[in-house]
Amino acid sequence: MWIQRVNSFKQIRKLQSVKYLSTKIQDSENVGPIVFHKLGGEDKGIAVYGLNSPKARNALGFDFIQSMREVNQLIREDTKISVVILHSLVPGIFCAGANLKERFKMNDDEVATFVRGLRNTFIEIEDLPMPTIAAVEGVAVGGGLELALACDIRVAAETAKLGLIETGRGLIPGAGGTQRLPRVVHLNIAKELIFTSRIVNGTEAKDLGLVNHVVPQNNKNNAAFEKSMTIAREIISNAPIALRCAKQAINEGVQLSIKDGYEVEQKCYEINIPTKDRQEGMLSFMEKRKPQYQGH
Repeated sequence: MWIQRVNSFKQIRKLQSVKYLSTKIQDSENVGPIVFHKLGGEDKGIAVYGLNSPKARNALGFDFIQSMREVNQLIREDTKISVVILHSLVPGIFCAGANLKERFKMNDDEVATFVRGLRNTFIEIEDLPMPTIAAVEGVAVGGGLELALACDIRVAAETAKLGLIETGRGLIPGAGGTQRLPRVVHLNIAKELIFTSRIVNGTEAKDLGLVNHVVPQNNKNNAAFEKSMTIAREIISNAPIALRCAKQAINEGVQLSIKDGYEVEQKCYEINIPTKDRQEGMLSFMEKRKPQYQGH
């Protein structure tokens, strides 16, 4: 397992030349706000995006967001990644939302600029070309839930706590929550959750359609991550370029009329036609063997 450590904005600029450290995920505590690593062996193609700011409960402060944006860029440019799992290395916390102590010191203009940057950071995650999975073990409130909503698939432990709590603090969801939540659950449910600032557990979130899967928490407190790994392993057996084209077709088409969506689908299909992986998919089917996709 290869781990890349992201400690500060200045250090991130040097990431391309930083040596990778061969270690287990359990050894990556206290290494900075973001821990990004790519798996190898049978799990090759899976990247794990870890939130790691224990003292701040993964609160969304300036340095944390700057680290996220740099990692987003690294992931976007890596054509060998087929799926990303976003999770927390802080027990009991996915992301506690905004860093209100930091926010309180900002003037009105600074707040507006910061929130726009936060929204853009989550849009970057939403726009990553490969599938993304949010593994939510603990608290994901405010910006924390907005971060999970930016992922394609969400998995929650039964004990997770999810909610857009901003109106209870004199705010509104500002990192995409007012737009993504009504596109994930029924409009009336989204309004109720936002208007009441209600926090729901993993089971309730599954019943509402807020998450794809809910799992009982285990002794290691990583049940959502383990379920996410199971899904990721299903994904990496498929052609990387086809996965990216499918995601692009879905994300672009869902914003359009269905007739315009068909044109988006055609465009994405034509991007995939000349790939060697498409030929390999058909050939392996005819030869009755497992395909060996190379991502080209």
